[in-house]
Amino acid sequence: MNDLGGTDKGKYKDQGWIPKTIKKRVCSTFVEDSFSNGRLCQCGNRRVDHSSVALGDCFSTAIVNHWDSAQHSSEYPTDAFGEVQFTGTSKRHSHFLRLSWDTSPSMVYNVMIIHWRLPPPNLVVSVVGGDGRSKVKTWVREVIRQGLVKASQRAGAWILTTGLREGLSRCVGAAVRDHAAAASSDSNKVVALGIASWGLVHNREQLVNPKGSFPAKYYVQTSQDSCCLDNNYQAFLLVDDGTLGRRGGEMAFRAKLEDFISHQRTGILGSGSIDIPVLCVLISGEARVMDFCLKNSMPWLVLAGSGGTADFLSDLLDNLSSTQTFQSDSEAGPSVNMKEKVAEQAKRYFFTELVTDKLVDQVSAGEYFDTVLLKALQRASDDASPYNEELKLAVTWNRVDIAKSELFNGDIQWKHEDLEESMTDVLINDKPQFVRLFTENGFNIHDYLSYGRLEELYCSVAEGTLLYQLLQRYLVLRLGPTTSISRSASAANLQESLTKGNTEKLLGEPIRQITLFECPNKILHGEPEYRKGRCQSSWASLFIWAVLQNRSEMAAFFWEMQSESVLTALSGCKMLRELSRLESENETKLSMKELAQTFEMHVFSSCYRSDESRSFDLLIRKSSVWGGTTCLQMGMGADARLFFGHDGVQALLSQIWWGDMDRNTEVWKLLLTFFCPFLCYTNFITFSHYGTTVKSFSDLKNLPPPRPFIVSRWRQLWFAPVTSFLGNVLMYFLFLVFYAFVLLIDFKPPLPTGPSISECLLYFWVFTIMCEEIRRIFFLESRTHLQYLRGYIQDVWNKCYVIAITLFIAGSICRMFEQSYDAGHDILCVDYMVFTLRLIHMFAVHKQLGPKIIIIGKMMKDAFLFLFFLGVWIMAYGVASQALIYSYDPNLSRILRRVFYRPYLLMFGEDFVKEIDGRRDSFATCIEGAEPCRLLYNNWLVVILLAIYLLVTNILLINLLIAMFSHTFSKVHGNSDIYWKFQRYNLVVQYHSRPSLAPPFIILSHINLFIRRIIRKVPSVKIKHFVLQLSQKASNRLLTWETIQKEDVLTAQNKIQKSSDSERLKQISAKLDGVVKYLSEIRDIDHRLRALENEMKYCSNAHRWTVETLAQSSTFKPPRPPPLS
Repeated sequence: MNDLGGTDKGKYKDQGWIPKTIKKRVCSTFVEDSFSNGRLCQCGNRRVDHSSVALGDCFSTAIVNHWDSAQHSSEYPTDAFGEVQFTGTSKRHSHFLRLSWDTSPSMVYNVMIIHWRLPPPNLVVSVVGGDGRSKVKTWVREVIRQGLVKASQRAGAWILTTGLREGLSRCVGAAVRDHAAAASSDSNKVVALGIASWGLVHNREQLVNPKGSFPAKYYVQTSQDSCCLDNNYQAFLLVDDGTLGRRGGEMAFRAKLEDFISHQRTGILGSGSIDIPVLCVLISGEARVMDFCLKNSMPWLVLAGSGGTADFLSDLLDNLSSTQTFQSDSEAGPSVNMKEKVAEQAKRYFFTELVTDKLVDQVSAGEYFDTVLLKALQRASDDASPYNEELKLAVTWNRVDIAKSELFNGDIQWKHEDLEESMTDVLINDKPQFVRLFTENGFNIHDYLSYGRLEELYCSVAEGTLLYQLLQRYLVLRLGPTTSISRSASAANLQESLTKGNTEKLLGEPIRQITLFECPNKILHGEPEYRKGRCQSSWASLFIWAVLQNRSEMAAFFWEMQSESVLTALSGCKMLRELSRLESENETKLSMKELAQTFEMHVFSSCYRSDESRSFDLLIRKSSVWGGTTCLQMGMGADARLFFGHDGVQALLSQIWWGDMDRNTEVWKLLLTFFCPFLCYTNFITFSHYGTTVKSFSDLKNLPPPRPFIVSRWRQLWFAPVTSFLGNVLMYFLFLVFYAFVLLIDFKPPLPTGPSISECLLYFWVFTIMCEEIRRIFFLESRTHLQYLRGYIQDVWNKCYVIAITLFIAGSICRMFEQSYDAGHDILCVDYMVFTLRLIHMFAVHKQLGPKIIIIGKMMKDAFLFLFFLGVWIMAYGVASQALIYSYDPNLSRILRRVFYRPYLLMFGEDFVKEIDGRRDSFATCIEGAEPCRLLYNNWLVVILLAIYLLVTNILLINLLIAMFSHTFSKVHGNSDIYWKFQRYNLVVQYHSRPSLAPPFIILSHINLFIRRIIRKVPSVKIKHFVLQLSQKASNRLLTWETIQKEDVLTAQNKIQKSSDSERLKQISAKLDGVVKYLSEIRDIDHRLRALENEMKYCSNAHRWTVETLAQSSTFKPPRPPPLS
């Protein structure tokens, strides 16, 4: 039933089911209208327009006095549906449907929501009254435009009228049009829905098409009010009861539709906490509207002073609210309550239940419609606690301002259980302002969030989103390929069923469909106990839930409430960047990246400025909430380059890099100390006091016992990562020199003559290098072997090392045998180049060379793109020129050289012009089989192709490559320092975990590590430099300090936001609204004072007349003269 768009044929195919399901009404019995002399039927149609069947039953029509639609009309497939385009007014299309008055409202509602894709309403306002060509008062127009439609837009409401260009419906349409033009793209949209009688619509024949109209051309009379459809409405339901030109035929269906909608849930996929509120608004109206008011069970709102029935009912409400009793003229007469009098009078006019039971409120023009609608629906509710209903309505309409002013102003004491249902509603429907409001007013999230409620939140994930697909994929992996999952299943319920359910029983069952309802009953076999348990990290769990759905404002609030601010922000950054790689929509991907960047540098700058030592502890503290990770590890996984570019992070890395040595130590002093180790015991190199580094990274209670000076100074020198780095660089240069010596000078023949002693030493050297790479993978304590193996393979330089070692092993094996000796030598020569390229990675730690290496790496991508275009031109020119010069050449190797190699060298200026543009006498003689004779008759074409080839390659492509390099350099150069700082972390971690000795002496360190770690089980001390395990008390102190810094940052941000221009405009607007409200109150008081003055004037005149009359009378003599004025 989904409308897929596209051509008219496609739309008809989608809506071909409508005539089979939706019906129209046609008069089937002619009942003569006594006032038309037999020309008209009581249905309004002429006699000649009736079918022969309708005119044939004369006996039946003779005894019928009143025409009834249910008895005297028949149903036929509808012939008017689709889209309508209003010619001459607007290009926007509106949906329309002709339907019988007894059509099921559920079917019509599904058509509007699913097929027409109208947004589900949070409120339905049914406007009644003001039909026909009655003139609407000016102030009523303002109430509709500034009050009713504006409030409906804020609430995301549907407005129901007749949808015709007359009276009140025309005013509502114009107001909806004006608000839609001024509304922003992300604000709620008002849906104007017209429900009119089919026989009343002017030019309705333009809508008739049995196959559907996509669109139907509809002409609108704009000169005056008419019964034409209004082009400002989004959809029309044209109710057909078989009559023509009669009003009110749609009222019965309209009442049923309103009643059906009032039983539907609000929110995403019906996830709201309340049913959709429906409110009928009576404005003016004729006497016939009264019967509809009484039969409709919806609450009513009466606009006092609008005229007609609205004024009558308003006066009736005023009289009923009066508690005065009036005494009869006779002394013995009983007192009669005024309410009973009015009730008796109302019963005399209205034949059903008393109308005042349905009228919940009345409103004048000066009141605010937002609050009026909320209070009217709250008074009409049957809820035992009216404030709960008012809160649910405010949540549904997303009116946090009304909730603050009316419900959370301190007058109401809210209980925790009163807010639980509303909290679930605001979380699912993404209303972070209400979450903040509830939390600020004492709502305890830790008591609220159980594992069952957390699963309920994941159940609300919309189908088709990236999170839903990931959860479905995870479920398939856990269940195995033997279980298929229907699209109706909830991803969150399914994930929950795997984590806590009986998976073994599932895998043993046959293939079946798992639905949402089977998950808790058949998979979990009852309500599990863990659902009742409280979530240990409530704010972190909600933060993950919000981030996975890319809800930025909600995630920001949960981040504010979570204690571990820096680590929580980095974890959100990691999740968002991983999700952005999987997201296919560019807009969503961009929003994820922007949100990730906002999380990247939130609080740490303030922490570093406040206390450097504590900020270092914060970076390496091991968190139990986030799986034992640290800020540095999470930042590396999140690719948080801005975070690693911060001065505080770099200061920590520099401190770890230099160890206990002074950071300003020259490199030549370290190199000299390598050859003269006794210099470390002098003041040649400055060291910090013993234990300073340890105190900054570990608990003071766990300090090791002091060592002798000789041992401690030796460890301070050789345990620093910078010492390990310089030693490895020095030995690697020696390795490359020794490798070159073996290849060039001492490379012996195969067995049994070779290999030489120096070559065997080279083999041992490479073996120690390979042992170190194995240690890096399988003997790292901070991660599992599988995790580090994945990270190891992802690194480009590690791949280079694996290739180099693999080639060396292959070349070494091949060179041992005479048959493959030459191949082994060639492989070892190529492998030398790979080992030499590894030097680039070593010098990436250098502050000047590191950024340049990053720029070269980016330019290599441009070079590969350039080679693609160059290869196309080389192949195009090489094949064409070879075929033109030589018609046939049996030598394949010579062909390949001339097709690819010669054009490539031509680009660099190699001279092949004589061969290409040779004279005839140069090729007069051809030796059989040595060189084929070239063709000379097409020499001119070869020259033209050569000129074009050189023009494109040497001018166009080369300049393109230069432009690409310039663009890459200018783009990367500004951020190259950040890239270098980010990659520096990996290098510091790598050499921090390396043994002090470099290959080939590193084998001694490996033996020592094997004995200490594997045999003696002695834990590493150096790992504490990057992973710090604090006690509970110390951890709480650190987190409290971090929270204070976060609050300072948020306070500063709020000050900046309040001082912004947009916030000032909001404040000015709020003040102006208050002034307008105050002026309206003053105007109301002024009217009352004038009325009081008139009453006082009348009373004064009456008293004056009484005094004058008594003064002129002789029967009454006052004891004293009248008072003077």
